[in-house]
Amino acid sequence: MNGVGPLEPGEGTRAWGTPDPDDPPRTGGLAHTPLARLYRRHRRAALTTLTLALLLAGGGYLFATRQDAPQPRPQPPAPPYPSQVTDVSYLEEVAAPHGAGTGTFSFAVLVSVRSGPPVTVTGIAQPYAGLSLTSEPRPPFRTRAGSAHKIVITMHVKECGKVPEDAGLPFLDVTLRNKRAIQVHSFILGPRYAQSLSQALRDACGNSLR
Repeated sequence: MNGVGPLEPGEGTRAWGTPDPDDPPRTGGLAHTPLARLYRRHRRAALTTLTLALLLAGGGYLFATRQDAPQPRPQPPAPPYPSQVTDVSYLEEVAAPHGAGTGTFSFAVLVSVRSGPPVTVTGIAQPYAGLSLTSEPRPPFRTRAGSAHKIVITMHVKECGKVPEDAGLPFLDVTLRNKRAIQVHSFILGPRYAQSLSQALRDACGNSLR
């Protein structure tokens, strides 16, 4: 029987309004409309902007709190080395202590400290093997910054053959201590001390130095 019946859909075609079986399932009537796609794009942009704003706000808060936090105090400068602030200068010859005996002579020096913590003199020595010395006051003694101590040093001649005939640049080795360090420093006391020492040695040893 010849007749025209309803048309069958061809391969790869579908009726209008019929969902494609390969399309993902739809969850709502407006999910795939242009308006929905536009909404989704704007929502993603808004979420990205909001995330960036929150990150920036958090970073600003951390920066502000770090700025407000108390900063560590700078360390105070180290005190100077004792030899940098201590002076020992020759004053004059003085009378030897009573009962010192022959072959002795005395002189006075001034120990002063310019600045920094107090400096303690813990020892005084001299370089000649034929001499020994004592001092009044005896070490250790302390000198504060801005002050000075007069020290009387007495030399004792032990062996004339081991003392110089002319002391050119005699010095004293002084051991100094403060909060920074302990140092042994050689102080050259100048030409007046050299002349006094040379004369005292000639008087003590007589012809043995000629």
